[in-house]
Amino acid sequence: MADDHPLLWTPSAERVASSRLTHFMQWLGTKHGLYFPDYEALWEWSVNDLERFWSLVWIYFDIKSSAPYQEILSTHAMPGAEWFTGSRLNFAEQLFRFNTEGASADKVAVVAESEVRERVTLSWRQVRDQITAVAQALRDMGVVPGDRVVAYLPNTPEAAIAFYACASIGAVWSSCSPDMGSASVLDRFRQIDPKVLIAVDGYRYGGKDFNRMEVVETMRTELKTLEHTILFPYLNPASTLPGVTTWNTLLAHPAEGEMQFEQLPFNHPLWIVYSSGTTGMPKPIVHGHGGSLIETLKAHALHLDLGENDRFLWFSTTGWIMWNSQVTGWMVGSTICLYDGNPGYPDMNRLWRFAEEMELTFFGIGAAYFSNCMKSGIEPGKQFNLSHLKTVGATGSPLVTEAYQWVYQHVKQDIMLASISGGTDIAAAFVGSCPILPLYAGEMQCRTLGVAVYALDDHGKSMIDAVGELVVTEPMPSMPLYFWNDAGDKRYLESYFEHYTGLWRHGDWIRITPRGGAVIYGRSDATINRHGIRMGTAEIYRVVEDLPEVLDSMVVDLEYLGRESWMPLFVVLREGVAFDEALDQRIREKIRTQLSGRHVPNDIYAVSEIPRTLTGKKMELPIKKLLLGMPLEKVANPDAMSNPGCLQWYAEFAAQRKTT
Repeated sequence: MADDHPLLWTPSAERVASSRLTHFMQWLGTKHGLYFPDYEALWEWSVNDLERFWSLVWIYFDIKSSAPYQEILSTHAMPGAEWFTGSRLNFAEQLFRFNTEGASADKVAVVAESEVRERVTLSWRQVRDQITAVAQALRDMGVVPGDRVVAYLPNTPEAAIAFYACASIGAVWSSCSPDMGSASVLDRFRQIDPKVLIAVDGYRYGGKDFNRMEVVETMRTELKTLEHTILFPYLNPASTLPGVTTWNTLLAHPAEGEMQFEQLPFNHPLWIVYSSGTTGMPKPIVHGHGGSLIETLKAHALHLDLGENDRFLWFSTTGWIMWNSQVTGWMVGSTICLYDGNPGYPDMNRLWRFAEEMELTFFGIGAAYFSNCMKSGIEPGKQFNLSHLKTVGATGSPLVTEAYQWVYQHVKQDIMLASISGGTDIAAAFVGSCPILPLYAGEMQCRTLGVAVYALDDHGKSMIDAVGELVVTEPMPSMPLYFWNDAGDKRYLESYFEHYTGLWRHGDWIRITPRGGAVIYGRSDATINRHGIRMGTAEIYRVVEDLPEVLDSMVVDLEYLGRESWMPLFVVLREGVAFDEALDQRIREKIRTQLSGRHVPNDIYAVSEIPRTLTGKKMELPIKKLLLGMPLEKVANPDAMSNPGCLQWYAEFAAQRKTT
């Protein structure tokens, strides 16, 4: 099967020699007597000798800690493994080891553009001063280690500065994008009892303004633990709220003295991110200072090949884990380049123009963007000067083979295509890029260092060159510490360890190729993954079934490698209610405003029943498999259903769709 993927790129000898990964391998040999003939041998060692690998990553990146670790790894059992116990450090302190003095402090740290305002450029000195000022203001508000600070902000320098200010204190950061509606945001923030809210007044997308002051007021009312709100007047510089501090007020009173960094245990909470399953509320996933730090350094430097001479863009909103990846480009000294707005407005060339103007060396975005570029017929390589560009990144959904080929034909021939797959759950990549390996169309180059990822069959046996469940067999430093307010780790265990005892099951189909690469085939569970943003079906049901006309509903997402994502919504209506265009539009608008525009279904169908198990669970996964072409008898057991008679309609629907 691996031979189905044609060779697209081989790194030059110069690129291999100058890569951070090559330097790391040479350092392992000369300093520690560890010599590896190729990447695959390095990966095998990294997962078979976890303690030594991660301890040498610590040494190589000279991670600063005020107290040394006493033990590298407490146990190999999952969950329960604890890393670098005894150490005390601070995530943000690593940032302040770059360009802190003299002329280097005037180097550009961040460049940002948006649909709202002109270009913003900040030096490392300015970034340091603003982080210090915001941290002091938060301390003056009574924020202490462990307090939650939540942000409803666009992808601007202010969001990055606020995050690092929180990290320096030991406060726990959590953010949502302002394109998310109040219901979706409150479902997340209510769970973690925040003390401070930092919120934007509005944003602009595709040339249209969206006022968010009403949402901010709703959050202030509904988040009962809030003590302070900070307003960022972005859409309208004159925006204010009674009794609310504005962002500029924080910066108007610079802190005195040196920046302070609370020294924290390795597993002290850094941020809470959200990943939704098929039932219940969004999962508030807690990641720690140490795990996030060491994984970021490994991934950014060794796999993405980023360093102090790079200009790094990974287009994202603050509600996607790739925002965390973008702003942590600072951790390896890179200049981060931010864009806030519609990447396809006024046309699909908008971000490529930004790449030329910013002299980007790294251009990353969700995989769907490249398919849209392909369909639009643009040719960035001919239209723009992309001579500085070394790497193009893609994630969020499987990148189809044609999109790989489009990048090399229409962007640049000598470039690394960093197609990666990981998750919010681990704030890392399982499989991804490697600057010293060749690249094949449709295939990610490698399993990432220190990540023991395999494809398992239905019997739990590891497979090569066959599609199976993605599992991780050894602990990773960036695995979640826990879910917030999850008594007995019940949801945590159910989310990752219910299927295979002691193994992390992620919920993706994967194939490991004979040469060590990987292909991801989409979700193996019913979680929706639209343009890189995961959302549980339960979130959509809460919104849709709130409509008086709708009794029941079911949604599935048919994202699958080589196919365009298609998400149908099935609704059961109250007796006497007709399904017409007006109701169709009401459902769409409710999802768009209360959840997000990304999760509006492609098509909506009125049905008589939603298939359910004997215990009443909606059967999203069997219907998804049916719509993907599996025979009815292999996707559902009628004896395990409360309403098996409804399956025939779905089978006929699937057959009809297959022929159209």
